[in-house]
Amino acid sequence: MAPQRSTKLQHTYDLGMGGSAAFFDLDKTILAKSSSLAFARPFYKGGLIGRADVLKSGYAQFAFLASGADHDQMEQMRLYLTSLVAGWDVDQVRAIVAETLDEIIDPVVYEEAVELIAEHRAAGRAVIIISSSGTEVVEPIGERLGVDRAIGTQIEIVNGKYTGEIVFYAYGEGKAEAMRALAVENDYDLSTCYAYSDSITDLPMLDAVGHPVCVNPDSGLRKIAVEREWPILDFERPVSMPTVRRRLADMTAEINTADNRRAAFRVGAATVALGLAWYAARRRSNLIS
Repeated sequence: MAPQRSTKLQHTYDLGMGGSAAFFDLDKTILAKSSSLAFARPFYKGGLIGRADVLKSGYAQFAFLASGADHDQMEQMRLYLTSLVAGWDVDQVRAIVAETLDEIIDPVVYEEAVELIAEHRAAGRAVIIISSSGTEVVEPIGERLGVDRAIGTQIEIVNGKYTGEIVFYAYGEGKAEAMRALAVENDYDLSTCYAYSDSITDLPMLDAVGHPVCVNPDSGLRKIAVEREWPILDFERPVSMPTVRRRLADMTAEINTADNRRAAFRVGAATVALGLAWYAARRRSNLIS
């Protein structure tokens, strides 16, 4: 049986269901590029890296987009990036990210991902981004996308500077462990949760939930998706951040309108029920008297 291929989720939502979440990888799932490597030029302009590092990051970005990244490549990238950031000033990094973020991720946010995030929020699920990119990059992106939480790789900070030592690596089994911890903390039932990723390296993340979904999967993950009959979504429409914000605002307004209608219906139904109860009690009182 062939896997489902679409830009829309095939599962039927259990509307209003509590205790559930949707976990999203970031790069090539929500964004059409590597969020960490995309900041090479701003960091160069800020004096944090040299020209050789910009070229190396550009090549890595090309390789990432062309074929994804396997475990060995991710390990090489981890070692390269952690050695690179050692000694960087934390406030300077955060300032560069804040100043250039919209330009960097414009227009590389998949419109299909934005729609999917809105659908999950409408269904009452928490939306969580978990990415191997640094938390200084992941959190601002998550804030702009209106998700409930954004988790990235965390590097040790001493006296306002990065040491290069990784405190938490949001990669592979590390993602799954973070998801299980969040499930305990927030009482999520992982069997009802969703997870989205493009990479075979995120197999532990996908295995951790009851509804794994593959987005633009690399060849290794696509093979597993076919074998296990997991849904496959193909995202193809990158849009600008201003467009994303407008879409999120419109979707939020639609959700609020629907919520208000449901609330009005419940109030109206309750009023009718109270009226009927009062009428019945009055009728019984008249009969008794």
